[in-house]
Amino acid sequence: MRAWVNVAELARTKTLSGGLVARSVPGLPFLLSEGLEVAFVPPRHDGPRRGIVESTKHEGKDAYLVTFEGVRDIDTAELLAGCYCLVRRADLPEDALVAVDDDLAGYEVHDACIGYVGIVEDVLENPGQTLLSVARAGGSGSALIPLVDAFVTGFDDDARRIDVALPDGLLDL
Repeated sequence: MRAWVNVAELARTKTLSGGLVARSVPGLPFLLSEGLEVAFVPPRHDGPRRGIVESTKHEGKDAYLVTFEGVRDIDTAELLAGCYCLVRRADLPEDALVAVDDDLAGYEVHDACIGYVGIVEDVLENPGQTLLSVARAGGSGSALIPLVDAFVTGFDDDARRIDVALPDGLLDL
């Protein structure tokens, strides 16, 4: 069982003081709550990689205004817009994830140069960066791909697809 699960998308900025509009991922209720630690994926070069939820406020339908500790201005919030919030499974209520397909597992990975790479098997949270463990096409083993904005060029949740532009040789490691 995976330690981290994708629970929300930060859709856009909302306030000049760093507030963001968040929506739960399909199939889940809104699970972000005060004090909850989240990892932002894909991580942005100059943005925070993790945060603590400071407050949430229902904005209507499926949208919530969320603030994070340390995110105090629109410039920092803009770095997080478009990111997903991963949360430790152990920090969520036991019954919260009954109907969810785990985080990014099962997403297809496509590289700009070589095309289809494979299917995400697991998301590995490391202190330095988050890695995707991808089962290579044709049964040629697994590859570890850093989940960083320098490599991720597109993310389509509906199609369950991640587009990347990988440096030459990364898949050969």
